[in-house]
Formats: sequence, structure tokens, C-alpha cells
Amino acid sequence: MSSRPFIVAIDGPAGAGKSTVSKLLARRLGFALVDTGAIYRCVALMAQREGIAFDDDAQLDALLGRIHIHFQVVDEENHVFLDGQNVSLEIRTPEISMRASQVSSRPVVRSGLLALQRRLALEAEKGAILEGRDIGTVVFPDADAKFFLEASSEIRARRRYEELFQKGVERSLDEVLADQTQRDRDDSTRAVAPLKAAEDAVRVDSSVLPLSEVVHQLEHEIQRRLSGRP
Repeated sequence: MSSRPFIVAIDGPAGAGKSTVSKLLARRLGFALVDTGAIYRCVALMAQREGIAFDDDAQLDALLGRIHIHFQVVDEENHVFLDGQNVSLEIRTPEISMRASQVSSRPVVRSGLLALQRRLALEAEKGAILEGRDIGTVVFPDADAKFFLEASSEIRARRRYEELFQKGVERSLDEVLADQTQRDRDDSTRAVAPLKAAEDAVRVDSSVLPLSEVVHQLEHEIQRRLSGRP
């Protein structure tokens, strides 16, 4: 039997449903959940708090040496802790979303966090689900199962708008769409680890599929591969 946990990579742009699908899959399969996007958001939040410019590689590198991030399931929700403080809500603001996209484009940040992402996954007892933008291409190119979730720009923006509205954040749909378009452009054109589907990833369009169907499709494929694992 392989000594490594079963690794699932779920990539895709913002609003494609990665977070929700990953959370439900982890719960149904009993896998650990590693939200790599939240890790970059924590770096952006900490840099903002300390007044570090998002293009100051030396200061960002020093920050990575002292940052402590961990995940903990609380009331069936995957909460994010930065230096012992629950920052699950604070890292989800539109401002931090844009800042996270900026810091994630810095090679020093991506290389510095690579080991952390891999360690969090490999510490899992049974398996781990990692969601992000470069999991199947960079973090775990040898993942046991790779998926790329996508959806139309309009549907993704509407989902984000509804999410912000429920949290009491006042943003117009046009503003959300503009932010998303900019972030998509930044993520897809950055020189290091750009957003793209791995060649061997299973692509799923969540534009019209109900959430339950997306989860069932991915779970079926994971179970199929688990059953064939030595």
C-alpha cells in the first residue's frame, strides 16, 4: 500500500465553486482540506497589517519565515487561523482578494509557500483535497486525481455578489464583475504558476450543473481511482 495520502487537486478561477465543492468532498470522503487560496490571503493580510509593499520581495520573504497558518473544522466549517487568530472572514473581503492575487504573483511567495502546502497535505492520514489555481500543475503535478472547475464569467460574478451580500458587504454586481475580470487576467498571465488546467485534469463546467451533481461527479471519479490504487 502506498505510504502517501491520496491527493486530490481541484483548480479553477474564482467563483467556479472550488471552495464549496472541496469542503463537501472532504466531509464525504473523510479527507483533510487544504485551501491554498486562503494561505495566500493570509500572506496578503499579514503584509497589509505590517505595511509591507506587495512587491517588496525581501520583506515578503522575511514575513514567510514567521507566518503560522493552520486550518480547523469548527461547526462543519473549515476555519483559517493566522498566528492563532481566526481570520476566516477577514481574508474574504474584496480588498484582500485583490491583494492575494498580487502577492501570489511574486515568485518568492510562491516558492516559499510550496513546502507548506505540500506538508499540510502529506500530513493527512487518509487523503487530502487541495483547492487553488496551480495545484495540479505545480504543487502536486503527480496528484492522484485532478479536476478543473469552470463556469461563465457572469455566473461566477453573480455567485460572488450573492456571497458578499450575505456577509453584509455592499458591492454592485458590476464592481464584482470588474474585480473578477482583473483577477482572472492577473492569475492567468502571471509569469510564475499561472492559472491553467493540467493536461490530465478532468474539466467540469459548473455553470448549469447543480452543486450536488458536481460533487457526485468528482466523488465518483475519486472513488474509482481509490478502488484501483495498489
